[in-house]
Amino acid sequence: MSKILIRGAKVLGGEPQDVLIDGATIAEVGTGLSADGAEVVEAGGKVLLPGLVDLHTHLREPGREDSETVLTGTRAAASGGYTNVFAMANTFPVADTAGVVEQVWRLGRESGYCDVQPIGAVTVGLEGAKLAELGAMHESAAGVTVFSDDGKCVHDAVIMRRALEYVKAFNGVVAQHAQEPRLTEGAQMNEGVVSAELGLGGWPAVAEESVIARDVLLAEHVGSRVHICHLSTAGSVEIVRWAKSRGIDVTAEVTPHHLLLTDELVRSYNPVYKVNPPLRTERDVLALREALADGTIDIVATDHAPHPHEDKDCEWAAAAMGMVGLETALSVVQETMVETGLLDWAGVADRMSVKPAQIGQATGHGRPVSAGEPANLTLVDTEYRGRVDPAGFASRSRNTPYEGRELPGRVTHTWLRGKATLVDGKLT
Repeated sequence: MSKILIRGAKVLGGEPQDVLIDGATIAEVGTGLSADGAEVVEAGGKVLLPGLVDLHTHLREPGREDSETVLTGTRAAASGGYTNVFAMANTFPVADTAGVVEQVWRLGRESGYCDVQPIGAVTVGLEGAKLAELGAMHESAAGVTVFSDDGKCVHDAVIMRRALEYVKAFNGVVAQHAQEPRLTEGAQMNEGVVSAELGLGGWPAVAEESVIARDVLLAEHVGSRVHICHLSTAGSVEIVRWAKSRGIDVTAEVTPHHLLLTDELVRSYNPVYKVNPPLRTERDVLALREALADGTIDIVATDHAPHPHEDKDCEWAAAAMGMVGLETALSVVQETMVETGLLDWAGVADRMSVKPAQIGQATGHGRPVSAGEPANLTLVDTEYRGRVDPAGFASRSRNTPYEGRELPGRVTHTWLRGKATLVDGKLT
């Protein structure tokens, strides 16, 4: 088994230390370490984090390989410092059976760039009418523990209650895309001053908040776990904060783009800014940052949503919703949370690795950087600043809202169980 000596890395942003990897495991952490025959990586003060975990990724395979595949998506993940991603179920066919989730899981194993944990659909065909094979997906080789109809809301309260009751038996979690469909018919962007001025259909905050309020109460009633996908409004923050104060078992995520971008960008009519849920106001952005800092929002999840060129390079109303995010997530978090003083690097590791791994029960991920732990690691040059160039993305799609924007930080190395998947910023 190969040995790798990472020399002079700031583990979780602390004082420089050496980390010795032996095979798939961290053998030793300390200062002045040496190892005969080890490959030496001079970290030079870079920050070493546990491999990142994304609880919300769209890999598109099977069915939409024109926008992404499991291979290209996991290569993008490794480029962004991720060692584990959870693949959403809105594929073609939908991942609502044991057979489909096992297919995605096996494709992830074959890729070798990061672990892929499929998310199972809550309802058959994402149609919201009948529960999918939740138990069979959990008992399959993929071992599904997270279920979501993401892209659509489980809008029927009875179906949502039944799903929460069902997954409770194996400590699973239902991840809700909070969007009341009747309140968002024809919606194109956040409902507010900008939508009124542009004449675009408004997407009210209450469409998200009302579903979250219902679902935390259902979770309390059933005694089950509920996770809120891509929380985007200040009001949603307050509801989750209230629910946690009552002891309700709720967790929540925020995307990098909702931590940085606002609905003012829609004035350009550039469909790259069209996303679900929509970009909100500056007030919402600041509330989301504070909530991530104080733990009301548990994690950062990318909602990496690749689309081919033709689905975005069109008029606003016809454009698909979504943004790619795996390769820029850590940089956006550095800008919005670390450089603002809201989180330190240990906090980033908690929100982007430890907590998502716990929520999704990703064994071997989100672990401490210490001896005896799996060598799932990422090394970050936090001093780097550069402009985002999607031409260099590993993802098959290029629909990033950050093209040409200067962002801090760059992942230089990623290791999956001691095997380098990214070296000096280049995929192996």
